[in-house]
Amino acid sequence: MSTKLRNRIIEPILAEHEAAFKASFGSESIRLLEQIGEQITAAFQRGNKILLCGNGGSAADAQHIAAEFIGRFKKERKSLPAIALTTDTSILTALANDYSYETIFARQVEGLGEKGDVLIGLSTSGTSKNVVEAVKRAKEIGLITIGFTGKSGGDLKKLCDFNFSAGSAKTPHVQEMHITALHAISEAVEDALFPA
Repeated sequence: MSTKLRNRIIEPILAEHEAAFKASFGSESIRLLEQIGEQITAAFQRGNKILLCGNGGSAADAQHIAAEFIGRFKKERKSLPAIALTTDTSILTALANDYSYETIFARQVEGLGEKGDVLIGLSTSGTSKNVVEAVKRAKEIGLITIGFTGKSGGDLKKLCDFNFSAGSAKTPHVQEMHITALHAISEAVEDALFPA
């Protein structure tokens, strides 16, 4: 790689990542992540499940974290119930076609969600209509709602019971902070439920 490319592109990107990390994980946000971990742990202990949704890269993160709970994070242990609402193409395309794209997660929450479950909605803008509608429906049913957003928080920050706002407004860095936070939560929940 040329020095020119490294100095003019790569290093500033990494510097922005470092700044976003520092802005995202202060003492208040760490306590918030602990509270989110406690809510998820309690839900699993009650026999409830986790539902996750998001668009694009956030859809991938939803699937990723569902897999961490269903499979394992670090420990060999029993599977934990988590569903990414982003994965069933028949459901997604039918709802988008027959209703509207805004309904694709809310209808699944309506069909799959039960009081005491947890909905995690990921949206870098905090304004993704289909995620916002899912949160609204979840609150009507009695789910605990958790948002992962960019710096402003958007509509999700106002709607959710808990909201982690990344310390950046740039989508790539927001997503980097989300997966870091969600990995930390995954490990904390696993340790709480399956102590050594």
